[in-house]
Amino acid sequence: MRLGAVLYNDFELLDAYGPLEMFGCLGEELEIVVIAEQKGGVTSSAGPQTLAEYDFEDAPELDMLLLPGGVGTVPELANDAMLTFLKTHCPKTDINMSVCSGSALFAKAGLLDGLQATSNKMFFSLASSQSDKVDWVENARWVDAGQYVTSSGVSAGTDMALAVIERVFGVDRARMISEFTEYQWHTDADSDPFAKFLNQADSAMLG
Repeated sequence: MRLGAVLYNDFELLDAYGPLEMFGCLGEELEIVVIAEQKGGVTSSAGPQTLAEYDFEDAPELDMLLLPGGVGTVPELANDAMLTFLKTHCPKTDINMSVCSGSALFAKAGLLDGLQATSNKMFFSLASSQSDKVDWVENARWVDAGQYVTSSGVSAGTDMALAVIERVFGVDRARMISEFTEYQWHTDADSDPFAKFLNQADSAMLG
């Protein structure tokens, strides 16, 4: 199986690397690749860069796709290249995951129409304003809608990743990975301690 992390400048580090740490524990059963609009270094909001091995033109076929959020989400909402890539590849991918404001990009691309989804709680309106055809779930750590799995902010992506591992590889494997990484896995998708902060941050902080 192959998982592609789709990155863009000013992505949130933990959005990407929390889930990738969990998926990386699957070893040779899952190949992880990094994709961006252009090959080379992609700068996170915290500063460190990640090397994209593939660009939008030569990206390989994927079984799973991971899309982080972060302050870079706002300009990407107007990036036709990103939206076209998602529209082209996501329908062919078995599981598409977003963390934090990444769901805003899925929604903008029309990929979440008719589905339940969630997003970062403090900036929830950034995602929910992208489409009124999505059933936005305010109180959720993550939402598994089948082909699309969306999580709340930042650290919630790690819980979501373990839930996807549970679905694909079994609960014992997911538990083993959480124990190996000494991560306290929050297994209840409906338990969201941060829902009380809904839209309490100014969305302008993301742009």
